[in-house]
Amino acid sequence: MKHRPRAVGLGHPSRLDEIRPETTERGLSAYVTEALRLKRDRDRLLELVGWLEDEHGPVTEDEHATALKELAELDAEHARRRAESGSIGTAA
Repeated sequence: MKHRPRAVGLGHPSRLDEIRPETTERGLSAYVTEALRLKRDRDRLLELVGWLEDEHGPVTEDEHATALKELAELDAEHARRRAESGSIGTAA
């Protein structure tokens, strides 16, 4: 399937200046495509959260705190494994 160029407004011209350093060698088009994919994924996750809250009720503060603690423990474990292996981004 052939891709056709699309025009996309970025709002204020300075916004392009803000993100250009982030685009690296991938280019602006790839950066914007990835940003759109991430936004779509976030919207889908928020839709799932809404559905789960409708089904099971909202997350309590205690549940939220417990989840954050577990995430911090996972992050610490991943950092420990990366430090042990001497490489970043490889599976342990």
